[in-house]
Formats: sequence, structure tokens, C-alpha cells
Amino acid sequence: MRAVVLDFFGTLTDPGIEAGRRDAAYVTAAALGVPAEPFWTAMGTSFTERVTGRHGGTRSILAEMARRCGAEPDEASLDAAVEAHHAGSVPLWRPRPGALELLADLRRRGLRLGVLSDCGAELCQGWAGTPYAPLIDATVFSWEEGARKPEPRLYATAARRLGVAPGECWYVGDGGSRELQGARAAGMRPVLVTNAGYPGAAAHRDDPDSFVPADTVEDLEGLRSLVLQAAR
Repeated sequence: MRAVVLDFFGTLTDPGIEAGRRDAAYVTAAALGVPAEPFWTAMGTSFTERVTGRHGGTRSILAEMARRCGAEPDEASLDAAVEAHHAGSVPLWRPRPGALELLADLRRRGLRLGVLSDCGAELCQGWAGTPYAPLIDATVFSWEEGARKPEPRLYATAARRLGVAPGECWYVGDGGSRELQGARAAGMRPVLVTNAGYPGAAAHRDDPDSFVPADTVEDLEGLRSLVLQAAR
């Protein structure tokens, strides 16, 4: 095994912070001048459209979401909404405890590291300023690629950018977006992070219960023992 490809939200980030996503959306809705719950629903039902770039960047996405709520925001409202949306997004990128230290340790052991994430324009544009960026060798972001997990070419792209074969990669994730099946189909070795210590975290999984990979850890820190075992 020469590389580790990791999911971002709920895997590298703090799963406990996900509960704040709705509150952040409500702030954006207020800036747009639309009702909070319809806006939250519009954001949820448009997830695939948004993270694959069908509506462009943040400003055009928020304008479209406002239209779906029956509103046509003026330019000042859109300016305020974009600012609010970015301000609400950044806290969701907070590293989970120990994540950065683990990434640094894996790099010291000679592993190549990648991130494969279903995400919007905000993470793509802000990635260079995150604490993850210096530790990650390659990224594959759905918004830039025009496709989301479990699309096979995303996994192939991650392996290619890391300079390894898919069979030489672990894929580590919390199980959302059917990502673990996608990794297995692509020839990678899937690792499920159950986030057992975070109440409600399992709600973000949509892999069928019948698929549980052989490698399963309760917290990202458990990845370290898998790496040590494979190196023996």
C-alpha cells in the first residue's frame, strides 16, 4: 500500500461540527431574504446539482436557491448572502482531533495522501488556505470534476494524481455518497470510519448496511494501526 485517499467531511473534519450546518444555512437564508426552512430544503434537494458545478459558483447557486424559494434577490442581498455562506462554510472544515497529526505521521512513513470530496465551490476556492493543504499531495473535488462519488473516474483520477495504482490505495471515509462501494469497485481498499463516538454521525451514511468493509475503525486514529500492520 503506497497511498491513502480520504473523504473530507466527517472523515478529516470534526463530525461534531456537522450539526451546525443547518444554522449556517439559516443565516444565509436571512441574508437572501427567503424563509429558512424552504431554503434548507432547496439546498438539500439540489445537493448533486450544486456539488457537480451545474449552477456555477456560490453567487449563482444562491441566486438559484432563492428563485426556488420564490424570491429574486437584489445584488446587495446576494453580496450579503455570499459573505454569510462563506462565513458559515469555513467552520465546517475544522479538523477532527488528531487528524492533522495523523496526516503528518502518514507522510513521514512515505505514504502519498489524497482527498476525494463531494463539495461545493467554497472548499475548492479556499483549499489552499486550510491546514490540510500542506499535508495533501492531490485533491479531487466534485465541483471541479463535474461528477460526485461513487463515479469511477473520480477514484481513478485520485490514484493517477498520486502516481499509484488503485490497488495500492486505501480509501478512507465515513460511508456517505456510497463512497466505499465506489472505492471497492475502483480496486481500492475501503476503510469505514464509523465515528462511533459522535452521536448521530451514522445518519450521514447511505451505504447499504449489507456492505461493511473488512477494515473498519471507530475513529480516524484507527487508521494508524492499519498502516503499521500493512508495513510489517
